[in-house]
Amino acid sequence: MTVILFDDSARDNLLPLTFTRPVALLRVGILTIAEKWAKHLESDTAFLTVAYLQEKYPYHQSAGNLFINGSVCPDEHLIEAIQSLEPGEALHASDVLLAVRGAEAHSGIPNIDLEGFKLISYSRNFTRIFYPEHIFLNNEQEIVRDFKLLTHNRTSAPLSSTNTVLGDQIFAEEGAEAECSTFNTLKGPIYLGRNSGVWEGSMVRGAFALCEGAQLKMGTRIYSKTTIGPYCRIGGEVNNAVIMGNSSKGHDGYLGNSVIGEWCNLGADTNNSNLKNNYASVKLWDYSNETYRDTALQFCGLIMGDHSKCSINTMFNTGTVVGVSSNIFGAGFPDNFVPDFSWGGTAGCAEYRLDKAIQTTERVFARREKNLDQVEKNILSAIFELTKHYRNIKN
Repeated sequence: MTVILFDDSARDNLLPLTFTRPVALLRVGILTIAEKWAKHLESDTAFLTVAYLQEKYPYHQSAGNLFINGSVCPDEHLIEAIQSLEPGEALHASDVLLAVRGAEAHSGIPNIDLEGFKLISYSRNFTRIFYPEHIFLNNEQEIVRDFKLLTHNRTSAPLSSTNTVLGDQIFAEEGAEAECSTFNTLKGPIYLGRNSGVWEGSMVRGAFALCEGAQLKMGTRIYSKTTIGPYCRIGGEVNNAVIMGNSSKGHDGYLGNSVIGEWCNLGADTNNSNLKNNYASVKLWDYSNETYRDTALQFCGLIMGDHSKCSINTMFNTGTVVGVSSNIFGAGFPDNFVPDFSWGGTAGCAEYRLDKAIQTTERVFARREKNLDQVEKNILSAIFELTKHYRNIKN
């Protein structure tokens, strides 16, 4: 059996993070949503998503496939309900389709034929990632859940005696290294992924996840509810943020209540505000409605799509959304919405030419000994066309 994780209406609300990935490949906690389901169900996973992403994320239809909503995180009660489904049954909660066993589907959001299926209602609470801020809001809970899942009946690799550890909720995978650093696990677990590194003088407070191959540079300050994805390099001060992977914030500067995509780079002394001076609730740009949506949150920082970069001393205002493959520079605060494929800052933004953006991405990939293949280029080209009209919207 293959578990097929399908996108639904949450995908449009999660832009720009989902321009480049199916919803289930968002990281919240230690693992992506897809990795959580794969481990819990001991199954392979595939994805039902928009057509331009389907080439990279193919799936094969079969009578035994189990479809699960890719925006929903597993918990013990939901897993039990889904595993109990018989062929021809669909699990739903109000207007949210949670899972279907034995359906037929075609690329779409969603395009699952439920004709003749028995609908089963699910009445318990569950965690759904529906807006970008739900990633950092649910991150502590998901770190705790993933920590239990990944470390059950296992023994941590040893850490150097030069470190100070408060509490006993720390787990290091093979190859993880840390020296002369402080780890406070009294209020949440700390997970150090395979071949990760914590350099001298870092201070870390759980709940915290440092994923495979990621590094904290000297003197980094990490507050709770934070995840650093695979192969990131991080410095400065980070609080309740999720960085998906392969991104860099290598120097001083503050990042809080934020979500950063993959292949991003924050220049030295980049800072974001996560609290308005008047303490009012924060609004975020909403792609689907092409306006600002009130999050009802007092703390909300930066949402940045994949492949975006900013120069040294960049300042992001409270509740800023930066699209895919933008390059931001210059003094002052850029607009609270920087469209995908933008080039510039407070003085104005021009369109970042697709060929130039692809050239930059090729160089970034080459530094990590990766190749930007035609499939990836096709995805960037599709996003470039899909987002053209946003670059004409005035804030």
